[in-house]
Amino acid sequence: MSSNHSVPGTVHYVVHEPGGAASPLVFELRGPLTAAGAERIAARIVERHRSLHVSLESHTGAHRTLTITSSGAADHPAQLSPQLLADLLAVPPGAETVPLSGAQRGLAREAAARQEDRSRHVEQLAWTWTGPLDTSRFAAAWQSVADRECVLRASLDWVADPRMVLHERAAVNVVRHSRAALPWTDLVERDRAQGFELYRAGLMRLTLLDGPPADTGGGAQPTTRVLLTYHRALLDERAVHLLLREFYRAYLSGGALPGGERRPDVRDHARWLARQGTEAARTFWTRAAPPAEAAVSPGRAGGPTGQRGSAQVQRRLRSAQSLRLRAWAAGWGAGESSALHVAWALLLHRAAGVRGPTRVSFGVSVPGRDIALPGAADVPGLLGGSLPLTVTVDPQGSLGALVRQVRDAVLDMTAYPWVSDELIRQWSGRGEGGVLSDTALVFDSRPELPAAVRSELATQGIRVDVPHLVRGDTSLALTLVARHAPDGGLGLTALYDRAVLKDADATQALSQCVHLLCALAEFPDPHTSVGQVLRVLQGAVVPSAAPSTQTGQDALATLRVGQPDADVICLVADAGVVPGAYDLFARHHDGPETIVVLRCPTPPRALPTGLDEALGRGRRLLLCGCGPGALTAYRIAWTAAAGQDVVVIMTSIGSAADSASALSQGLRTVLARST
Repeated sequence: MSSNHSVPGTVHYVVHEPGGAASPLVFELRGPLTAAGAERIAARIVERHRSLHVSLESHTGAHRTLTITSSGAADHPAQLSPQLLADLLAVPPGAETVPLSGAQRGLAREAAARQEDRSRHVEQLAWTWTGPLDTSRFAAAWQSVADRECVLRASLDWVADPRMVLHERAAVNVVRHSRAALPWTDLVERDRAQGFELYRAGLMRLTLLDGPPADTGGGAQPTTRVLLTYHRALLDERAVHLLLREFYRAYLSGGALPGGERRPDVRDHARWLARQGTEAARTFWTRAAPPAEAAVSPGRAGGPTGQRGSAQVQRRLRSAQSLRLRAWAAGWGAGESSALHVAWALLLHRAAGVRGPTRVSFGVSVPGRDIALPGAADVPGLLGGSLPLTVTVDPQGSLGALVRQVRDAVLDMTAYPWVSDELIRQWSGRGEGGVLSDTALVFDSRPELPAAVRSELATQGIRVDVPHLVRGDTSLALTLVARHAPDGGLGLTALYDRAVLKDADATQALSQCVHLLCALAEFPDPHTSVGQVLRVLQGAVVPSAAPSTQTGQDALATLRVGQPDADVICLVADAGVVPGAYDLFARHHDGPETIVVLRCPTPPRALPTGLDEALGRGRRLLLCGCGPGALTAYRIAWTAAAGQDVVVIMTSIGSAADSASALSQGLRTVLARST
């Protein structure tokens, strides 16, 4: 789905000159803002920030002044909170926004911080369509689904806490290629490399590739390979299958779904989350959070891999092996997922290289669809996430006790699918940098296509395969996805970060996991020890894993030295600033000012030393921030020495070219006052 890309020139900018501590907040709204757009911004701030008083004054052209004061006591002036700034810079202005769930926030932050890797957090499903396929009807059916499901009309905004921005429409662009156009593998890779621009509405797309005719017994039928690509911050595989059910119904109905928007949807889920009390969850996670010394790495410490990007490797248990594993787990009062958790816990213990009892931690996928929200099971969206499961692996302990330990721990966690890593760190005192888990396990929960839909498709001469994962991604060192095959076997796909695990090490880890799963069925005796099972891997090489990268320090770089007495332009390069925006600005700016770039991994408490020295005396500081850099630019302005002449130019999120253009316009506005 090639989405409703925001048209060029939609990035607006805000100019702010800090006043005294008791002064109101005054912002100049400029750029491609209509009067209605400015009114929507003001109305949204009034709606979301009830303790504030807002007045909007229009001047000439596209110049408007927004003044914000506290509606409370005079000695409590208004403050520019991250949420207030996000509403001030939202695109489109005044659009409806939805807070992201815990897991989504982490994915969105990482995706925004690594936009140069466009394939990051992109997943692709593929299947074969046998029979006639009307491209216009196909596209119309998907458009009907997008009109019905707001998650398909969403973009991401990460000025402050990442959130969903809901657009009125996202146009579906279905691309169809002839059989001779390009090989399938090239199409998949090219589509994946295209990635998504997160600030544009609609983070899903479809590509069709004509295939050779297939003999279905009733004569040759045309075939088409369908590739569906989506971003993991908004959808998971189950959500895509829910959308597919709607699409097939729309296609069978001539390309349109009856009725308006389906509810409940992600908005209702967000409201449900906002009503949840945290006391019970806090009590549980204070006790159940992984300790700092927990073993989380899938391999022993090794050097750099010399690789980058993500990759995947697959293995499978045959039908008979899967059946035996299921029967073995049932004997312990557990399911196949518990058997997988046990095998992975054993591998983490082995990678830690500890002889005695070891606390190990890994993520377990919690769908979040069995919550007390009516209709939640059918809401397409990312409702759950991965929660850290911590268990003790004791070689002297019994295997049965370990099985029950993982089974019960997962059951306890499922009561809190909305809890994020951030909350767990906060409640357990782990701090922002604490690693809760480095790997995660996902057990397939795809809904099947209803038999009635398959029957109707067959009536129109159409047969569709079950979509399978072509390429995936992980935010961790490794994510292991397990799913049942049509023949009853159990397929395992390891999605891994090649900067952490070499291809050979990831393959070893998965192969050893499969070996353990097959071996577990050989230990039905309740007196079997964990050490006996571990001996199955005796002599096998332990995989290696590279250490995680460290957060960088503050850095000030000079892009251009200006005239001695000219102002200093400081571009604030927070994580999430659209790549290339500042380079484009510096390349085209022809004024006498010195231009520096400041990177601040953490919010500054004082004016950075290098920036203070660059200013000297009598030079004005022009702080510029695009998107998430805007808030840091504002905070730096308020840490400047008393009497320092400071102006802040803040832009909304958009393309590199639009962001650079907005900064240029903002600076021209400020500099024009000096002439």
